[in-house]
Amino acid sequence: MLAETDVVIVGGGLAGLAAARRLHRAGVPWRLLEAGDRLGGRVATDAVDGYLLDRGFQVLNTAYPRLGTLLDLDTLDLGWFTSGVLLRRGDRLDRLVNPLREPGGAPGTALAGVGSLLDRLRFATLAAGCATLPKSRLLTAPETTSEAALRRAGLSDTIVEELLRPFLSGVLIDRELETSSRVLAMILRSFARGRIGLPARGMGALPAAVAAPLPAELITLNTPVAEVAPRRVRTRAGDIACRAVVVAVDPPAAGTLLPTLAGVRMHSYTTYYHSAPQAPLDESILLLDGDRRELVANTVVVSNAAPGYAPAGRHLIATSVVGPSAPPEPVIRRELERLYARSTADWEHLTTVAVPDALPAAPPPQGRLRKPVALGDGLFVAGDHRDSPSIQGALASGWRTAAAVIAQLRAPG
Repeated sequence: MLAETDVVIVGGGLAGLAAARRLHRAGVPWRLLEAGDRLGGRVATDAVDGYLLDRGFQVLNTAYPRLGTLLDLDTLDLGWFTSGVLLRRGDRLDRLVNPLREPGGAPGTALAGVGSLLDRLRFATLAAGCATLPKSRLLTAPETTSEAALRRAGLSDTIVEELLRPFLSGVLIDRELETSSRVLAMILRSFARGRIGLPARGMGALPAAVAAPLPAELITLNTPVAEVAPRRVRTRAGDIACRAVVVAVDPPAAGTLLPTLAGVRMHSYTTYYHSAPQAPLDESILLLDGDRRELVANTVVVSNAAPGYAPAGRHLIATSVVGPSAPPEPVIRRELERLYARSTADWEHLTTVAVPDALPAAPPPQGRLRKPVALGDGLFVAGDHRDSPSIQGALASGWRTAAAVIAQLRAPG
């Protein structure tokens, strides 16, 4: 059976949903096909026995520009994290915060024994520059790796290895810090300008909010796409004739549907979820390992930020490990005893969530980060592998791709 529409969007992740929103706003007929049983792609939440377990620990940054176009953040009922980190080094636990967000913590941050005072001043200067300089300046600065950019800023081995590598490895899913310095600049900009939070109903509430204004009858779940071609999409249920196709699936799947697309290397990570009767910390703040053991990227009491993530009387702890190898849970539990400096004997291991294709690798050169989305013959590709590897990149890519589709459909002739 052959159906017809102007645009078929393949994939119901953030990029596909953002593309659908812009096409819908412009009055362009479209249909969205999603292979899975829910929308959201890599951003999803499972409700299990009173807990909300995101598909890997994720957060929402209010400084992402495209969010404001697509939804009202107040509808997500965000719970907030402290704008800073706790750093464990031996018996010492230092609290470092953004003084603009947490002015009361500024003296402790200034006196923390993490690197030298000059290190902290140089990093503050780097972050301030990323927050205040025009994006055009940041995206045309000489491009290198993130690690090289930190060294170029004059930062010592101590602050890089004990603080910045642990923190950034969890953000970029890249322990080697091979990610482009231009991506790093955008990340530092968003952390300096925004707040970090979690929706009360889990990260899956984000794609649900983006999809909310879209007509449900135009979205079809449980519909894998077998083949795309100019003016046609093939599914098990039949073909759909169209004027344009937007492939908005993860990079590995996009490479299968679009063989001419350059391959994209993916970063992976694993999140261990534990439940505890007592919270090991009373603050919603990331805890980092500054002892250079390079196992745990970060751990956090999620329910301190969003109490609805755990049932009454329990607390949810999320611990993330970067890389394809997931250590056994008892190894992580021992690390958590050291990091939190308390017994984990009464903790319950809820589950371990492996995310093998978490974020696209973004080594230099990335250029201005925006890669072409129009492939010719009415074929388009969207996703965070076409912009920055982030929620913002996925949303921005989908929005930008829809603009390219609209321009082609409305072009004379």
